Amino acid sequence: MKAPSLYPPVIPYLTASDAAKTIEFYQKAFDAQELYRLVDKGTGKIGHAELTIQGQIIMIADEFQGMCTSPKTLNGVTARMVVMVTDTDEAYSKAINAGGTSIRPPADQFYGFRMAVVADPSGQEWAIQQQVEQMEPEEMQRRWDAMADKCSEKKEA
Repeated sequence: MKAPSLYPPVIPYLTASDAAKTIEFYQKAFDAQELYRLVDKGTGKIGHAELTIQGQIIMIADEFQGMCTSPKTLNGVTARMVVMVTDTDEAYSKAINAGGTSIRPPADQFYGFRMAVVADPSGQEWAIQQQVEQMEPEEMQRRWDAMADKCSEKKEA
């Protein structure tokens, strides 16, 4: 199956408890560009909207009964979005100042990335990452194992 020429083969489609507020957050936090939105004239809710973040299309809609549910309503997430940046600390601060909630402050990770996690107004989690070190999967596995061993030692103590 071939995707239409305007769209990539895989596109995240997010459900929000307040899509308009969430889109505004994406614009302030991630410099998102809104392409368009379709509004339900009966409820004023966003039935479908498309935006881009760094050229990647994101689709979003408000919750509608019998359709998808937002992370806020679920009281949890089932997936995390990742946005790659050139400066994690700066992007994290920008997201927090735009109204995001800190889940994890910026920190260097064993796999060669500096990462922070914020939640948007609908509860969707966004990992903000920058690559600080390139490595082979074997090195990542070695570091994973070392981290797991450290965690096991702490539990036994």
